[in-house]
Amino acid sequence: MAKPPDLSDLARDGAEIPVRVTPRASREEVRREGDAIQVRVTAPPEDGKANGVVRKLLAKALGVPPTRLVLIRGRTARDKTFRIDPA
Repeated sequence: MAKPPDLSDLARDGAEIPVRVTPRASREEVRREGDAIQVRVTAPPEDGKANGVVRKLLAKALGVPPTRLVLIRGRTARDKTFRIDPA
């Protein structure tokens, strides 16, 4: 996996971060294209497996612990919104 982009400028308490997810990808990566954040994961979209991997990758790129990221919209959709909870 390539080094994730630095998204630390988005890491504010209460910030809502929209993400487009591609499950079952050939490799895992986080990409920023303008205002859009795209996350590709190799995990299948079953039983929350892909969501868990997305949360870990996004947390690493943001520089926050995964426990602070909460999925607030899009549990079963490709377009998801995560919120950063206060520490």
